Amino acid sequence: MGEHKTEILRGTLDMLILKALSLNPMHGLGISRRLDQITGGVFQVKPGSLFPALHRLEQEGWIEGEWSGSESNRRARYYRLTAAGRERLGEEQESWSHVVLAITRVLETT
Repeated sequence: MGEHKTEILRGTLDMLILKALSLNPMHGLGISRRLDQITGGVFQVKPGSLFPALHRLEQEGWIEGEWSGSESNRRARYYRLTAAGRERLGEEQESWSHVVLAITRVLETT
């Protein structure tokens, strides 16, 4: 399954980041690795997409970042989900479920 790489659908990166952070706080590289791991390598989030998204999510108040030491003893910004972010994730998941259901109905129409 992990052999085929695909682009993340427009509008889903925020939801995927929020979901990754709902598991535990992480730094940017950790988020990228977690999404790669969870999707079996199908989605690989590049820094040019990830860091602007993290900045945007922080501006919205859905995540908070704090500088700390990483596993490699370098300073890294660790992000965690806020209460507002957890609420937003629920909204995003509900919306995504409706989209998937609608697309599935179209594709299964005979």
